[in-house]
Amino acid sequence: MKQIRKSYTFDDVLLVPQDSEVLPSEVDLGTRISRNIHLRIPIMSAAMDTVTEHDMAIAVAREGGIGILHKNLSIEEQANEVRLVKRAESGVISNPYTVSPDDTLEKVFALKKSHGIGGFPVLENNRLVGILTNRDIRFESDPQRKVRELMTPRERLVTADKNVSFEEAKIILQKNRIEKLLLVEAGDILSGMLTVRDILNRDEYPQAVQDSQNRLLVGAAIGVWGDYLERAVELASMGADLLVIDTAHGHQSNIYKALQTVKKRLNVDVMAGNIATGAATQYLIDAGADAVKVGIGPGSICTTRVVAGIGVPQLTAIFDCAEMAHKHGIPIIADGGIKYSGDIVKSLAGGAAAVM
Repeated sequence: MKQIRKSYTFDDVLLVPQDSEVLPSEVDLGTRISRNIHLRIPIMSAAMDTVTEHDMAIAVAREGGIGILHKNLSIEEQANEVRLVKRAESGVISNPYTVSPDDTLEKVFALKKSHGIGGFPVLENNRLVGILTNRDIRFESDPQRKVRELMTPRERLVTADKNVSFEEAKIILQKNRIEKLLLVEAGDILSGMLTVRDILNRDEYPQAVQDSQNRLLVGAAIGVWGDYLERAVELASMGADLLVIDTAHGHQSNIYKALQTVKKRLNVDVMAGNIATGAATQYLIDAGADAVKVGIGPGSICTTRVVAGIGVPQLTAIFDCAEMAHKHGIPIIADGGIKYSGDIVKSLAGGAAAVM
């Protein structure tokens, strides 16, 4: 009979205090959670429909972590959640929503309602001819009025070169008491837009994690059956930085095939799981995983251990998986079982790059 080894969960272990000369203010919690994604804090919000939609994802990213949008939505709905996160902060908005001079207020009101936007550059023959803001239409009630009748025309616009710095933009916005700064190239070609809100967010949330276009980082969950590839393609096209193949048991052929298929099709980091052994970690790394999610049944509402009698105490699972993953330079994420802040510390000490 095979000998049963001792295994440990968070409540079984404490860290031994050691001599330290590090001040709390000097601690750097930055971490790498996949081959290419770095966070400022080791926190990820779970891909559960009671936890992470765009509001949570925005809040977590602004603090330096990342939210994983759940997949209990249609492809279009989940992709829209990604879009909402990406438009929450933009730095320079490279593709702002625009209208033409001959559009009616009816169209403008519809765009405002569907996208939550307060201002529209006005383009004619791809050239900037004005801007329409909330101030221009605040008391207008006739939906058939044309944009050209209400917009601020080009000759009265304050614009800047597309290469303007944030500090220069702040000075221009303050000096002219405006909330939107249009960035133009030669010939009045619109190249982007900066808003007061984005600059204020940059100052208010200095820890925010952003992509190369200064948009908040966000991840999204996919499955391994049916429309998973179509979903992955749409999520990536909307700017998802991380795809998470989310299953109860990650050491099986369907997730292996799905992972290989997604990695072959898309240039995006993919996290896969959940697993709880070193062998399963190697299995997913061989399939191309950029990160591995660890934890079978440790969560407070997860029933896998009760229903199937399957699982590994979470701290031991972290130890085993981290030992294998670190040989390949692949991060692991400790998913589930976190009840106290000390459990986060134990997860990190055990080899996890972050917790979920």
